[in-house]
Amino acid sequence: MLIEELAKMIQKSKHLVVFTGAGISTSCGIPDFRGPKGIWTLQREGKDLPKASLPFHRAMPSMTHMALVELERAGILKFVISQNVDGLHLRSGIPREKLSELHGDSFMEMCPSCGAEYLRDFEVETIGLKETSRKCSNAKCGAKLKDTVLDWEDALPPKEIDPAEKHCKIADLVLCLGTSLQITPACNLPLKCLRGGGKIVIVNLQKTPKDKKADVVIHGFVDKVVAGVMETLNMQIPPYVRIDLFQIILNQSLSRDERYINWTLRVASVHGLTSQLPFIGSVEVSFSDNHNFKDAVLDEQPFIIKRRTTETETFDIFLKINYSEGCDCLSTKITIPFKYEVSTEEHEEETIDKEAVLQSLREKAVEESSCGQSGVVERRFVSEPRSETIVYATVTNLRTFHCQQSVLANGDLRWKMEGSGTTSRKRSRTGKRKPRA
Repeated sequence: MLIEELAKMIQKSKHLVVFTGAGISTSCGIPDFRGPKGIWTLQREGKDLPKASLPFHRAMPSMTHMALVELERAGILKFVISQNVDGLHLRSGIPREKLSELHGDSFMEMCPSCGAEYLRDFEVETIGLKETSRKCSNAKCGAKLKDTVLDWEDALPPKEIDPAEKHCKIADLVLCLGTSLQITPACNLPLKCLRGGGKIVIVNLQKTPKDKKADVVIHGFVDKVVAGVMETLNMQIPPYVRIDLFQIILNQSLSRDERYINWTLRVASVHGLTSQLPFIGSVEVSFSDNHNFKDAVLDEQPFIIKRRTTETETFDIFLKINYSEGCDCLSTKITIPFKYEVSTEEHEEETIDKEAVLQSLREKAVEESSCGQSGVVERRFVSEPRSETIVYATVTNLRTFHCQQSVLANGDLRWKMEGSGTTSRKRSRTGKRKPRA
């Protein structure tokens, strides 16, 4: 059986490289181009393009994405080359140093001066390597950032194509998943393994121009093939846990007559005060019983509430963060104690092990099979004017994967796949974006 043959090839490989196209993201709700329901196929047939049921920024990695993560963690997969701009390989957990995103990433900005990269939770507003509205946060730099998505006339960036070529040349197996292998020059990368004796395997629904160069060709759904490979290798596909960040900023200042404390509370993006929070729909604000402030519902961004109190008053501010469409959990509740204090330190920062908090949230989400867990990953204080910033991490999506092998009457194997969690869909790629394979 071809799936078992592919599993053996992967098991024996010393330097496995995976080359991916739009076909690995169709099960995430993101349409491909040349498939039966692909954008170009439907346009050619005069049919309506698929409508997105959920926003692009809430798309979650597929079974295939997460299987690649497990292969990388096991030391089998050495490098991933992607033609997609959906950013799902990075979100799934593939290390950046083991990934080439040939055509860019819709959620990535880069600094042309110092080379810093910024992965956003919103889709960057431009394409074609143009300047965006944000600047590099490096204090020694501050240059204007650019998007990373190529337009048709843009050449593949050396930062992405050079390591891709290097790994293809030394690969003993290049596995092509969900790609028509028709967009040049990217489609020629897998062929570079042949000179060194490497082999090519192609898994795609339709035939490709490179099929004759491959040792194994499987025409089928990528998720089903990969599920069979992982089962044959006796490897578990890890769950996907999405964690989003937001910050709560509480500013306090004395009134001119020094009788009151004017305070402002803001729920904001960690990517800057002017950036949108795409995963938060509204914020409900209430207060402890010992205070007579009126409750408020903030349903438009920016989420800001302003109040005044006396210098000696203490109370609790209760926030209910309501998440937007595409999040598996409905809301998170947070309590902010309010007390005006004069600090002797100009700047204070609480030491928090951010990675430990994030790992704990992931483990709890998987153990409890639910979302909504949250924790503080950063806390900063400024004395004048008094300001406290708390960065929260919250689990907004959880997706688990299961595959089951069964034998048909003719002796063939069938794979039953199950995935739990919300599947997000991308809006059709028309208008400002030109589609890429």
